[in-house]
Amino acid sequence: MKLTTLAAFILPSLSAAAAGHDVVIYGGTSAAITAAVQVKQMGKSVIIVSPDKHLGGLTSGGLGWTDSGNKAVIGGLSREFYHRVYLHYQKPEAWRQQKQEEYGNKGQGTAAMDGEARTMWIFEPHVAENIFDAWVRELDIPVVREAWLDREKGVKKEGGRIVSITTLDGRTYEGKMFLDATYEGDLLAAAGVDYHVGREANSVHGEEWNGVQVGVLHHKHHFGAVEKPVSPYKVPGDPNSGVLARISTEHPGVKGEGDHRVQAYCFRSCYTNDPSNRVPFPKPEGYDASQYELILRIFDAGWREFFHKFDPIPNHKTDTNNHGPFSFDNIGYNYDYPEASYERRREIIKEHETYQKGLMWFVANDPRVPEDVRAELQKWGLPKDEFTDNGNWSHQLYIREARRMVGHYVMTENELRKKKPTPESVGMGSYTIDSHNVQRYITPEGYVQNEGDIGVSTNGPYEIAYGSLVPKEGQGSNLLVPVAMSASHIAYGSIR
Repeated sequence: MKLTTLAAFILPSLSAAAAGHDVVIYGGTSAAITAAVQVKQMGKSVIIVSPDKHLGGLTSGGLGWTDSGNKAVIGGLSREFYHRVYLHYQKPEAWRQQKQEEYGNKGQGTAAMDGEARTMWIFEPHVAENIFDAWVRELDIPVVREAWLDREKGVKKEGGRIVSITTLDGRTYEGKMFLDATYEGDLLAAAGVDYHVGREANSVHGEEWNGVQVGVLHHKHHFGAVEKPVSPYKVPGDPNSGVLARISTEHPGVKGEGDHRVQAYCFRSCYTNDPSNRVPFPKPEGYDASQYELILRIFDAGWREFFHKFDPIPNHKTDTNNHGPFSFDNIGYNYDYPEASYERRREIIKEHETYQKGLMWFVANDPRVPEDVRAELQKWGLPKDEFTDNGNWSHQLYIREARRMVGHYVMTENELRKKKPTPESVGMGSYTIDSHNVQRYITPEGYVQNEGDIGVSTNGPYEIAYGSLVPKEGQGSNLLVPVAMSASHIAYGSIR
């Protein structure tokens, strides 16, 4: 999205209120940082109030294998970020564990490094964080870290406008404009702005790919990718024996109907196979081998794609994502996250961490795992020089979707696929309409299956409506929401 469009929203509104900063941004994501940079470059005062210790969200949290889509539509400060990544990797000292020529130039649908455009789309986590930190220092942007919004009584409004926000430590931040740049949409919710959690029925917006998608098997993250059906029961074929862990016994729902479920979260893990920079995978506290019985059946059925999403980033590292029918996506364990208390969210994040660390320990060490897979994974581990204050583990869970504002305009698959025009376009996107799995269930035939993973073309770049960034009239006339924006579940799968 072109962040210069902030000018059209902010400038007419700054004269309508007084005191504090011109713009108060709540959140520490990459959207928060680039928005703050844009505001400062416009000559206005801005402050970032972030619940996070580290800046950059998922960009500095492990997602270095950029889902760039059509990079020609990426401009403004987003492109400036990738230019700064390019400049970093032009320095010989940036290549500490690997020669640049050895790395190659592979990216997701594009070259990793574009010398002509002077951009680089693939990067290490600490490089992204350093760029964000340097950016705010250069422009002298104040950042308050680990400042958590008081979600119960921390938003003061007058006449449909936000006047101030207060964090749990008692500090108050007054402003003329406010941005909710969190993945969770906490500020918009606390301000009384309408939002939605879960999948809408297709009938709500006249869509095809929203709602429950039982029987739709896109990508290879389902049990149709396995050579033979897999039983969900502890004793294969015997329902009376009980169900294996990580499988729901609920009815999955009817195709096209809405539900409360949320697409799965995971950590975008950074691994390395460089012995000089490798820490062995830790056995997490609370490890339970029974949680991973299902992957043994997948291996027994001949599946061998465990390493297919160990995507290379510089210095013998990876951005490792979910891949296959049983992988990093912790399906079904995040449904209450979007609206949960801070304490409950910490529990959910810890459960995801235990699950994902446990999976790596299991595959690398359990003697029931095929020897070739075990031996290969034992070559990998966590990089010593990443996430050094968090046990070399990412500080950011991949919140693919949480609350989504129901704003002045709701973006749907119809705008993305050019079936409807987009009013008041202020930005562009191009990535595939995408959702990860939402549930793992038992089919009527008695086998295990995943549901919710979707991949549909947008048929080229699309426009993003200004109305999808702002609340409905009367709910927050000085609030902008660039992350938990107003879009249907399936449209959000691309725009996010």
